[in-house]
Amino acid sequence: MDRENLVRLTNELYRLTLLFPKKEPLRYKMREIADDILSKCLIYDIKQRGSVSAELKVLDSFFEVAKAQNWVKPEELLKVKESYIKLGQEVEEDKKEIEAAKETMETKGIKTEMVVSLDKGFRQQKILTLLKERGQAQVGELKAVFPEVSKRTLRRDFENLLKQGIIQRMGERNDTFYRTVS
Repeated sequence: MDRENLVRLTNELYRLTLLFPKKEPLRYKMREIADDILSKCLIYDIKQRGSVSAELKVLDSFFEVAKAQNWVKPEELLKVKESYIKLGQEVEEDKKEIEAAKETMETKGIKTEMVVSLDKGFRQQKILTLLKERGQAQVGELKAVFPEVSKRTLRRDFENLLKQGIIQRMGERNDTFYRTVS
């Protein structure tokens, strides 16, 4: 889920909980969890994303409590709940993708701990996967894949991978391409 949709979903939960009684702790707890989920999904940190699954389960239970209290229309509650379920599925797919990329690199003899720390490098792992699939890529092409990330940040990711000797740069200025080292 991209940044815009995550923010929209968090806003929907806030709007929904406005209808809860003001002093109701569930109102604030659901918002707190939604904020945590938003922040953890916006960063590419596999450990943080792992805890999102647990938070989504808690939030799901809170939706059930709110439904039983009849504070809001069940269909409105269900709409937001389903969006969070979809988010959970996307998080699980990301985790599987990371594990597959790690496994692929290990089978090719690349030590994953030398490539990037999975704690901070999900985006860099994804960049490596895309470079392997496409053969080569430019920063602008990857900007389309990561719309929430600036070109400058992508260039820093490429610089980090270059320093590690995992990729190589070809060309100059607007004709700069990156590819994996064979």
